[in-house]
Amino acid sequence: MITIMLMKSITREMKDVKGGKRRIGQEGRQCQSRGCNHIPRPDPLPLDSVEQRNWEYLPPELLLDIIQRVEKSETSWPGRSAVLACASVCKSWREITKEIVKTPEECGKITFPISLKQPGPREFPIQCFIKRDRSTSTYRLYLGLTPSKDGSDKLLLAAKRIRRLTGTEFVISLVADNFSRSSNTYVGKLRSNFLGTKFTIYDSQSPYPIGAQPNNQRRKIFNANKFSSGSSTRNHSVSTITYKLKILRTKGPRRMQCVMHSIPLSSIQEGGTAPTPTSLPLSFGSKYTPPPVSKIKEPVTDSNSPSLLGSRVSPPSSPPSQVPLTMKNKVPKWHEDLQCWYLNFKGRVTVASVKNFQLIAAVDPSHNTAQTDQEKVILQFGKIAKDTFTMDYCFPLSAFQAFAICLTSFDVKPACE
Repeated sequence: MITIMLMKSITREMKDVKGGKRRIGQEGRQCQSRGCNHIPRPDPLPLDSVEQRNWEYLPPELLLDIIQRVEKSETSWPGRSAVLACASVCKSWREITKEIVKTPEECGKITFPISLKQPGPREFPIQCFIKRDRSTSTYRLYLGLTPSKDGSDKLLLAAKRIRRLTGTEFVISLVADNFSRSSNTYVGKLRSNFLGTKFTIYDSQSPYPIGAQPNNQRRKIFNANKFSSGSSTRNHSVSTITYKLKILRTKGPRRMQCVMHSIPLSSIQEGGTAPTPTSLPLSFGSKYTPPPVSKIKEPVTDSNSPSLLGSRVSPPSSPPSQVPLTMKNKVPKWHEDLQCWYLNFKGRVTVASVKNFQLIAAVDPSHNTAQTDQEKVILQFGKIAKDTFTMDYCFPLSAFQAFAICLTSFDVKPACE
């Protein structure tokens, strides 16, 4: 209630300021037409000054209480948009909102765009769905159980498939109408080989701070950024997905394996953590400008790796001295009565499809991991309608990584069918 009253007062004051400008302008014209020497009142303060004078300098205790009440009262979209409205008022509001709003791992909610790059919750999955548009070769990720009737679903990510001579590429963006790699909405891409059996996920930003990278990793990225141009310097390899080849067209479900270079295996153990970025490299409204190309005759390169001159991406991003997390699809069971392979999707999948899968951690029994953690489904994907699919993910995957993995199922795989 306090927030609604405050928003109304802000709107009323903005109208008064604009109305004051109009009245002053009319008074000045009337005085000039009469020939009098009356000096009109000075123009009111600019809007940014009014903003600072009124609501930017609210008592921190009052402001903190207001945003906390708004954050606790909202659990889903579109109602949660009021939290973003508070963050858009001014800088002080935005800073306090960022301090109050927790990561998806802690609260299980997606609020800001950076939440799409942060790991999901540990105890329960975040439930989403994907809609496919065959005419435009686009795929849209929405937040929610199933599509709503009024079309008010919250769009999280969008991807566009581009066919090339050497394979297929999916460009992933924050919006559904701009897939340019030079845009500030570009978040990453997915690239396949010619046979559609191997895919690589590229992130537009490093999953962890540069200071946490090993020395040789930082040297490679520095050299790549120095001699590359365009948007290629914004690609960091974070995952590799491989589909097992089927020899002599043997029947059976698909077999896939995901190596998460940016997520350590220790993240699924008790007390483990996963890389959690805190901000996007570019904010909305800013335009990406590629770094200038330096003219250096003798570039410095790592002696243990080939030169990165002309390289389009940075090497795989993996934490130092850490074994990357490897996931595999859960092997389905054969149902004698139905004469088909089946998995328990707990009601989230209703249509049989070769695209359906569940990913679990591929853990060596020698590692200190509980049996329940080994069988825990980290990501599941399945079909519920002709062009609608569900996607449920949890820690340590992020929405971006889970969406990219699911996109691999849409590509044609003649050697894996």
